[in-house]
Amino acid sequence: MATTKKSRRPVRAVEIGERLRKKYPAPRTALNWSTPLELLVATILSAQTTDAGVNRVTERLFKKYRTAADYAAATQAELEHDLLATGFYRQKAKNVIGTGRLLVERFGGRVPDSMDALLELPGVARKTANVVLGNAFGRAEGIAVDRHVIRVAGRLGLTDHTDPADIERDLMKLIPQPDWTDFSHRLIFHGREICHARKPECPVCPLNDICPSAGAVS
Repeated sequence: MATTKKSRRPVRAVEIGERLRKKYPAPRTALNWSTPLELLVATILSAQTTDAGVNRVTERLFKKYRTAADYAAATQAELEHDLLATGFYRQKAKNVIGTGRLLVERFGGRVPDSMDALLELPGVARKTANVVLGNAFGRAEGIAVDRHVIRVAGRLGLTDHTDPADIERDLMKLIPQPDWTDFSHRLIFHGREICHARKPECPVCPLNDICPSAGAVS
């Protein structure tokens, strides 16, 4: 039975991809940004909070801190105050300052465009690196897996795993590489708009006839 389910995944993934493409033809991250540095900082700040909450903070933050050197020069107390509304602000301030310093010391103040280099930065794991690479540089080196992707991919039967790294590997096998960035965005939008954590709106879901979890979650 499990083998049969897995063998159907590639076909289901293609259909899911096409239907979500029609519903979300031009997806983009909900974070507001205009430079790779802004996107990097915003994504670091998005941990354990909403994109809307981050956008409210960065509206002021990006006017005050415009370069990696600005973040590197910030004091912990000052940046904590600026990030207070994001939650976990002490660790986020520490990561952003550390990232600013490393960008200045190692990368000439510029955000690097490779996975290995991004992963050297404080507070940056694969999800953040994938967001920056895919959106700021147009490079699809992986699939950004957040809580929405974890939930929706599992319900759609595209993975049996719950660990983000395992889920990313499963999705990368099913989705064509040029679509990796947009597919992540589409799953996120679908999770926010329809496939909610507690009460998914299965009756109006465009995937309900091919979703193995349709109607099973209340």
